[in-house]
Amino acid sequence: MKKVILASVLGVAAASSVGTANAASTAQVFCSGTAGNGAAASITAASGFVKVQFTPKCSINTHVVGSDSDTYYRVGSASAKGKTRFAGSSNGGGVVSAGTCTADPCVAADSTTAVASTYAPTS
Repeated sequence: MKKVILASVLGVAAASSVGTANAASTAQVFCSGTAGNGAAASITAASGFVKVQFTPKCSINTHVVGSDSDTYYRVGSASAKGKTRFAGSSNGGGVVSAGTCTADPCVAADSTTAVASTYAPTS
């Protein structure tokens, strides 16, 4: 569970809050659940909140999805060995529990559900 929270905090800490406008966002999976430390996909720099590409370090057995928009960055995560999903946002939100996963243990879809939930605020 600490690894899931750490991965979520990494995603939230990568960006600080700039505004509260709600803009369209794009989700990107960067921890697949089987990736070891440092084997994550790069967070791409685009016209959104993240301006410089970076590669987060993922713990094994974590599923993490990030969502980038013009004014915020939010994350959803779940552990392949746990039963709770987590969400967080750079828009004034810390990492919080986003409910129980649909199955025990969690699957990758649970991190996508968490990033799209109201627990990862956009405004």
